[in-house]
Amino acid sequence: QAQLVESGGGLVQAGGSLRLSCAASSRTFNSYAMGWFRQAPGKEREFVAAIGRSGGWTYYADSVKGRFTISRDNAKNTVYPQMNSLKPEDTAVYYCAARTSTGIDDRARSYDYWGQGTQVTVSA
Repeated sequence: QAQLVESGGGLVQAGGSLRLSCAASSRTFNSYAMGWFRQAPGKEREFVAAIGRSGGWTYYADSVKGRFTISRDNAKNTVYPQMNSLKPEDTAVYYCAARTSTGIDDRARSYDYWGQGTQVTVSA
């Protein structure tokens, strides 16, 4: 079982950058594909990005493609989304998730473990 803890959220102006982190407690972190999701007030949780177990495969939502980069450091049990060129519509609570099944996936229901979320607010 994995416990996930996100950090790095905050307030940033439009056009700025933030780097979130998700630290996992599991010793088998490198057996999980990892994903990031976000949820804005009054909206459903939506997929942001995912990365495979070794970091060789990545997948992005169209809304963040070219602006966000997901990476992972298996030695540190941590996954990072680097978020650049932030827009007010990126404002949301961002959640880290771990998936025990093989492959990467953009469906929230395919992830087994979730963090508590970190707030990202982008001002205009």
